[in-house]
Amino acid sequence: MPPPILFHTVLRLSSNTSRATIQTAIAATCSARLLSELPRGTHCACRTARTFTSSTPFYKKNAKVNSSKSRADTSPIGADQSNPAAQAHDMSIIEASILKAIERLTHELSQLRAGGRFNPELVEGLKVQLGTQKTGKQTVKLGDIAQIVPKGRLLNVMVGEADHVKPVTSAIAASSHNLTPQPPHHDQPLTIAVPIPPPTGESRRAALDAAQKAAEVADRAIHDARAAHHKKLQKFRVEKSVLPDDLQKAGKRMEEVVKKGHAEVKRIVDGAKKVLDS
Repeated sequence: MPPPILFHTVLRLSSNTSRATIQTAIAATCSARLLSELPRGTHCACRTARTFTSSTPFYKKNAKVNSSKSRADTSPIGADQSNPAAQAHDMSIIEASILKAIERLTHELSQLRAGGRFNPELVEGLKVQLGTQKTGKQTVKLGDIAQIVPKGRLLNVMVGEADHVKPVTSAIAASSHNLTPQPPHHDQPLTIAVPIPPPTGESRRAALDAAQKAAEVADRAIHDARAAHHKKLQKFRVEKSVLPDDLQKAGKRMEEVVKKGHAEVKRIVDGAKKVLDS
């Protein structure tokens, strides 16, 4: 099956499309593809429901039993903690780490600018200082006090109060996004027009570098998850609590899961780079 050009589609969506909807679609697609390629019989810890008891111990003699149950509740789900062989074969923690790394990766890549497009969330996340020393200063997100409406190569930032125009304008101008907000027009006193500058060779290179760094972070998270499970296998080998054949099979299975995780990261980033460099 040919690899999906995931970000080619997502980053070319209309600017009116909800960014939250796009990110949810990306994460769901990546997670579904990754889970379909993992070995059968594996279970992801992040999708397993856990039940808790709310009963209260009434007798002191039960304290030891309740303490052991409490420790069991904090242990990873998906393997019998009293069975080292089951723990060796359980890949749920690695799978959960891979999914988390990919979700973070897709979020980071969705923040990058591609082909002249500008993500309004970058402006929504800016910090705005309201108030004065006399009345008391307050820092809020720009998206909490203003609505951003993309229109072609323009962002219309609409605030709800006249007192917010100046601090919002200052926050946008002081950001690192190379934006120059325009003063509100007299017939739209609460709307700040922000022209979107065209992409340059420098901005493209910066986006590509950011994509590569995001990929390295994801690969490192997968590597750390592998190292943790490998350490567990080594412990079982030293203690001789798991048969050598089982350890070998568990190690092979671990490498397969990790390899597919790295491959998924590479596929996603390669697709994003093609769009960013277009």
